[in-house]
Amino acid sequence: MFLIIRFSFFLMVEINRELFVLVSVFKEDAKPEEIATAMPALSLIIDEWQNSGKTIWSGPFDDNKTSMSVIEATQSEAEQFYTKYNDTAQQFLSTYMYKWDAMPFLSLIGNKVNQATLEITPEQQ
Repeated sequence: MFLIIRFSFFLMVEINRELFVLVSVFKEDAKPEEIATAMPALSLIIDEWQNSGKTIWSGPFDDNKTSMSVIEATQSEAEQFYTKYNDTAQQFLSTYMYKWDAMPFLSLIGNKVNQATLEITPEQQ
């Protein structure tokens, strides 16, 4: 009985995972020393996230000031990750976290990908 309940709880948590987008922008007054000091802590936050089996995709934009990360998490996990990240980087980064669906252009991309993969041409039938 205990194993069944525990297993069911695990499945509920897995079902509630969503995509969250973390956008980071360097502040105009960012100091290189602040960035260098915080980098080991930021790397540790990301390493801990990945080492716990969670997914993160990230990359910079061409302006060399902005980056975006996408994480797959429950609401609670995403909030905890954001709090740690923001607390570590707030001196030199402005950070914002959104649910994937809250960013319309990303939702449109996601919908286009899903529609494209679900369409069956007459030749495929």
